[in-house]
Amino acid sequence: MIRLLLPVVLLLVGLGGGVVAGKMMSGGGEETAADDHGEVDSHGDDDGHGSEEEDDGHGSSGGHGEEPDPNSPYEYVRLNNQFVVPLIRHGSVRSLVVLTLTIEMESGENELVYDREPRLRDALLRVMFSHANVGGFDGSFTAVESMAPLREGLREAARQVLGDVAHDVLIMDIVRQDA
Repeated sequence: MIRLLLPVVLLLVGLGGGVVAGKMMSGGGEETAADDHGEVDSHGDDDGHGSEEEDDGHGSSGGHGEEPDPNSPYEYVRLNNQFVVPLIRHGSVRSLVVLTLTIEMESGENELVYDREPRLRDALLRVMFSHANVGGFDGSFTAVESMAPLREGLREAARQVLGDVAHDVLIMDIVRQDA
């Protein structure tokens, strides 16, 4: 039992150390602010200026949706927590894939994401687990042709949960941590 648990624990510790080192290397300074839901939202601040929302005055979404173009019919809602997908080969965890996703929504519909977030996360994870089980995160997994089925699956899953107000699912960060 310990033989199986030890690699997973070491992998998680290594991943955590990598995240901390990445934060320190990218400029470090973080500010935290409580949003409308009482959750803490953290923004990396590389240039010493505030977030886009603070700079351009578009503050109606409580820090969740950002609308860079006021004429755009869409706003972007970053999901607060990353998605962790284990890659299992021969009965053991071989790698972890960590993704950060943002939902492209019709303007004014961002609260729908938070109202349905548990169902949305479940649907998105199902797509990612399925993609992992068919080898989608193996080899050159970030190639356009390798990512196309994942992107389509994520978009369809979001639309099933959120309806037609969900325009797309954007993959903001993706990393594979091999054991």
